[in-house]
Amino acid sequence: MDITLEDAAGQKLWFPVNPSEINIRRDRSLETFQIINLGEVDFPYGEKIKEISFSSFFPAESDPSYCRYETIPDPQQTMNLINTWMSDRQPLRLMITPTEVNVLVIISSHNSSFRANEPGDVYFDLTFRTWREYRIRTIEELSGGGTATEARPDLKPVPKTYTVQSGDSLWAIAKLNLGSGSRWRDIYEMNTSVIGPNPDRILSGQELVMPS
Repeated sequence: MDITLEDAAGQKLWFPVNPSEINIRRDRSLETFQIINLGEVDFPYGEKIKEISFSSFFPAESDPSYCRYETIPDPQQTMNLINTWMSDRQPLRLMITPTEVNVLVIISSHNSSFRANEPGDVYFDLTFRTWREYRIRTIEELSGGGTATEARPDLKPVPKTYTVQSGDSLWAIAKLNLGSGSRWRDIYEMNTSVIGPNPDRILSGQELVMPS
């Protein structure tokens, strides 16, 4: 399983150690009324924002027995990055493969801890809330007197690029950046002029545009 978190600028965090479990909470919004001779009655009127949470740790040194990859990020710098993302108003892209989780989220809770017998390691608990885009209309617009609006920031993704590294394949690039190796053809179709007629022959240093 691969868990990645990416911001709008393309900065990506690939969690090196998988959690033992991932919790997804779904709730229904209810409004309760008191009805004479009947008592409480619940009226559902919408779905609450979904919450996704998991716990793991960032090791100070890579260990192939539990790390997903060899070159792991610095634990303290990673905690600082998560704190920065948490205070930011922009949503993040959370992807958990091979599950179907591929959603925009905000970080609603982030707790970290240190253990005396594991110097350098940082343990954490993270909770995300799925992002819902909304648009705020002004009174003038609602009354038909104008077109001025206030809206949340544009969430349309800015095209991202990936620089091919030695040993890369389109399948591996699609797996890391898009969450599924089967999307290698999407990358190829967007970069045929760069790659050439053979999708199996990509060169180190080539800059590929990533599909949204």
